[in-house]
Amino acid sequence: MQLGTARAIRLQSAAVAGERVKLPVVERTKLGSAESRRLRRRGLVPGILYGRSDPVAISIGERELRAALTTAAGSHAVLDVAIDGGRAHSAILKDFQRDKVRGTIIHVDLQEVRLDQPIHAAVAVELVGEAAGTKEGGVLSHVTTEVHVEALPLEVPQHLEADVTDLHIGGSIRVGDLALPAGVTLLDDPETVVATVTTPTRVEEPEVEAVEGEEAAEAAAEAPAEGAEGAAGEGGSTEAEG
Repeated sequence: MQLGTARAIRLQSAAVAGERVKLPVVERTKLGSAESRRLRRRGLVPGILYGRSDPVAISIGERELRAALTTAAGSHAVLDVAIDGGRAHSAILKDFQRDKVRGTIIHVDLQEVRLDQPIHAAVAVELVGEAAGTKEGGVLSHVTTEVHVEALPLEVPQHLEADVTDLHIGGSIRVGDLALPAGVTLLDDPETVVATVTTPTRVEEPEVEAVEGEEAAEAAAEAPAEGAEGAAGEGGSTEAEG
């Protein structure tokens, strides 16, 4: 990584998620695509809660789900899932599906977790600042947009930030350069490039091809004249024979 002369590139981690959100759900007894469509028409999102025992089919209010996933912790919030008003289960968002047209969530998978056991999570990497290399005419590329970490559920960062302000042309930030909060372990190759500034590629004009093109045009222009001379010669010979 190339460092600026005035100061080193600031690599900072975002605030830890560290938030628990209550999420009431209802157990589903009827399954199937038709039932799922019926639930969505009523403003409910079908889902599955995967736990330490058998999975449980559930439905969640679309508003309640959206509110739970748009807190400061984002998609890394720890959800206190209470099935039919019973005991809360600590869970995290495992996966979800969106409607291709409206963009609304149409299905969720939740994973029950223990707060005292680490989990694996994908965390977004955000670039902050204006790279010095772009002012020098370079191009900033955000190569890696997320990294995988291991941490306790309440210690998973919402995202990680890398300040590219002092990144010059030819410089790069790698995964191993990212600062991680205490208790968070990086799982990816530390040499993986996160961001880099490169010199823009210049396209050279193919001069040789241009010359060849001009020669071909000249040859095509001369071809009809040669054909006309040949035709005239043939015609003169016929008249002389007559």
